[in-house]
Amino acid sequence: MAIDAIQREIPINNTQFSHLQVAFLLAYAVMYAGGGKLIDVLGTRRGFLWIMLFWSLACASHGFAAGFGMLAVSRFLLGVGEGGGFPAATKAVSEWFPSRERSTAMGIINAGTAVGAVIAPPALAAVIENLGWRWVFFLCGAAGLLWSAWWLREYFAPAHHPGLSKLERNQIEEVFATPPQEKAEMSWLNLFAFPQVWGLVLGKFLSDAAWYFYLFWLPKYLYDERGFDTKQVGYYGWIPYAAAGIGSLLGGWFSSQLLRRGNSLNFSRKVALGASAAVMPLVIFITQVPIEWAIVLFSVAFFGQQSWSTLVMILPTDLFPRRVVGSVAGLVGFGGAMGGVVFNLIAGRMLDAGFGYGPVFAIVSALHALAFILLLFTIREVKPLEVKGAFA
Repeated sequence: MAIDAIQREIPINNTQFSHLQVAFLLAYAVMYAGGGKLIDVLGTRRGFLWIMLFWSLACASHGFAAGFGMLAVSRFLLGVGEGGGFPAATKAVSEWFPSRERSTAMGIINAGTAVGAVIAPPALAAVIENLGWRWVFFLCGAAGLLWSAWWLREYFAPAHHPGLSKLERNQIEEVFATPPQEKAEMSWLNLFAFPQVWGLVLGKFLSDAAWYFYLFWLPKYLYDERGFDTKQVGYYGWIPYAAAGIGSLLGGWFSSQLLRRGNSLNFSRKVALGASAAVMPLVIFITQVPIEWAIVLFSVAFFGQQSWSTLVMILPTDLFPRRVVGSVAGLVGFGGAMGGVVFNLIAGRMLDAGFGYGPVFAIVSALHALAFILLLFTIREVKPLEVKGAFA
């Protein structure tokens, strides 16, 4: 969103822009995996608190950047802070929600990110116009610190929550009834003994290669190819994120509804995943239609992606024991971030070499379908895995 204003002070070409995203995503990838392990070790409450404090300070540091190098360092630090967020959220969902409600809960969490993204374009455009681009990062960092204070005060695991009533305990009885796992550690190497982990990691690599391209390059595409200014991006840019929020909610809700109607967990998850992947090839037409229809197609892609993401990130809670969910979710996120790293580099090189956006959108249009096929082959049935022997 702020790239156009930043470029007026700090010259950045397409390849350098891709390098900024790579700096973020490399740190994000490593910390997504490490953050999952950190959450498993420290617990959701303490682990998420430290992650968010670091994220808030890293975000604010962007406002002090005087050149490309300093901006790249800030992007790297932000990736370190951001990487643990979704493993922590996934772990919190597994702590608080029975299996029949987890996809809906994860959908609400994903929708929360979309709500922020809906508010951001017009709000940030106003900040940039009135205060300058540096204040975007100062204000976001301050908001993160306020959220951290709220989290420390309000979040507890169900077994330790001071305000949980007897009725509420009965409603989430499944999370208390889950047998405790052995205390022996399970290494990441052991986790890769499961084909399901390979499927999730590589599937996320493919689908998030597309997602991070949309996420980082949508404003730049509107600036470069459609001639938008900051106000126009603020006016139109929120629409795909609103669709993403709806997709987050409907993907999780649809899967939960299928479960409530007596369908198997395997059927409910895979049908919803397949429906999400089915709409993604439409992005191939974005460069060939008027801007109004391009925004519609972006919105369809954001809708499908966030429906897909909600369901993929709930699969670790369906498949694995709770005490390793954070580690599995971290590895899955690592795969997704590395997909973003690879494709951001490819996209930047292709655009600076003169290929244009058409071939780039042609590539990303196929990635979710390939990811879905991969999941079908590696996760033959979505059900809790028997992993007791792997803990020895």
